[in-house]
Formats: sequence, C-alpha cells, structure tokens
Amino acid sequence: MWISTVTAILIIAGIALVAGLLLAYASRQMPGDPEEIVAKVDALLPQTQCAQCGFPGCRPYASAIVAGEAPVNLCPPGGEETMLRIADLLGIEADPLQEAKAEAGVAKIAEAECIGCTHCKDACPVDAIIGAHQFMHTVIASECTGCELCVAPCPVDCISMVAAR
Repeated sequence: MWISTVTAILIIAGIALVAGLLLAYASRQMPGDPEEIVAKVDALLPQTQCAQCGFPGCRPYASAIVAGEAPVNLCPPGGEETMLRIADLLGIEADPLQEAKAEAGVAKIAEAECIGCTHCKDACPVDAIIGAHQFMHTVIASECTGCELCVAPCPVDCISMVAAR
C-alpha cells in the first residue's frame, strides 16, 4: 500500500510538472493582453505628445503600433534607441527612423514682440519654452522637438520655426 501511494504522488507530481512547463512555454510564445502590450510600448515612448508621428499623442501611437497599423519608426523625439527598444519588445524588425516632417527645426520667439501671454508655454509638450506671465518668453533650442504646437496659440504671431543649428 505504501508503494502505491508514493507511485500515485510521483505520477501526479510528474503530470503537474509537465503541465507547468507546457503552460510556461505557451505563455512565452503567445502574445499577452493587448492593453498590457500597449502600456509597455507607451512607457517606452518619450511622452512628448508632439504629434510628429501623425497621431495625437503617444498612447494612440502605441495602440496603432500594437495593432499593426503603424510602424515603429515614426517617433523623432524618441530617436533610434526608442525605436529599437519597441521593435525588440514586439519581436519585429525596424526600418530606419523616419525624419521629422520636412526638418521643421526649432521654434524661435521674436522676443521684442512677445507679450508674455504664456499660451505658447502651455502648449509646449516638452517644456522647452521658459518665461513668466507678462514677461518675455524664450525657447530652449536643445529641448525643442520642432512639433510646432506652440505656433498656433500665439496671439501676436511672434513664433517661427527656424533650422536647427
């Protein structure tokens, strides 16, 4: 009787071990929850919400990547490193990074015309514009992604895009 009990326990343990290994293998081979994957891709993106990829923000772009509706190479602010991380996460090949639309450059504020309204500062997704309310504003060129989101809100039209130096 003792041998049959030990044999039964060993058989059940063996079945459990084999089933566990098969489940572990299957979970690695099968894609996970799409929302979880979207969240992982979104976390890799720079969160500038600049729309240079053609999507209104990083989360919609991440959703399109996971759904196979957009390539991973559309994010100029993220650069090649971000593109390669996303491609590695999804197990796909990445094409070369697409350049920003027509090399827009960086924003430049005509400081003599600036009225300090802060509309441009509020619109900047990367906080590249500095200045206080009712005081002149300026752009930190090294931080500007060239998204042009600051141009339209300016009531005195003192912001222009210039070539990056």
